[in-house]
Amino acid sequence: MNDLIQQEIFEIEVLAWLKNEGFLRNLIFGGGTMLRLCYSLKRYSVDLDFWTYRIKEIDRFFINLKDSLKIDYDLTDEQNKFYTQLFEIKKVPYPRKLKIEIRKNAGKKDFQEKIAYSPYSNQQVLVKAFTLEQMMKNKIEALLDRKEIRDAFDIEFLIRKGVDISENYEELKKIREIIKGFKKRDYYVTLGSLLDDDTREYYKKNKFTYLLSVIGERLSYK
Repeated sequence: MNDLIQQEIFEIEVLAWLKNEGFLRNLIFGGGTMLRLCYSLKRYSVDLDFWTYRIKEIDRFFINLKDSLKIDYDLTDEQNKFYTQLFEIKKVPYPRKLKIEIRKNAGKKDFQEKIAYSPYSNQQVLVKAFTLEQMMKNKIEALLDRKEIRDAFDIEFLIRKGVDISENYEELKKIREIIKGFKKRDYYVTLGSLLDDDTREYYKKNKFTYLLSVIGERLSYK
């Protein structure tokens, strides 16, 4: 867990660096790390996810970002994919590498200004962050696509924050089917390795009982 705390400090440092270098003007912060740093999600994540915002010359933006990263960090990997640009960086004394993934086409998505912070860091960073309602849409899409337990965890978190889940009957049935397919190892290892002790024990015992009850109630409306 100490490695994950160090990683969180690293994430805040890089967010502050992106802010100071001017790159955050054209980036919307999303994903699990955003939920943790801006909304107190009780799940660690090991990357920074962004979506582009009002970038006229996207190739030049990524070249400038790469050149700037190489000055202050050890750039261990870079991949220019069709939909995303990926950078992986490392810096002493942080034990883990940090992945920065940027979606090239954000489309129309709702965001607001939020403060990203960590109890383990003395830095706070003002960011453009997706609204919780937008994150619900993003997370449902992600769960249906990649079927990873962390997305189900985030959806339950959003519901507990008062965000409505989808009203699409077929979508809800698919979500329920995915959740019921998670195995013991998914809860104990895949998800458990990203949680603090108390939260890990809760999900080992209760799994997604609450999320399934909300979905079941919605499905009963039809």
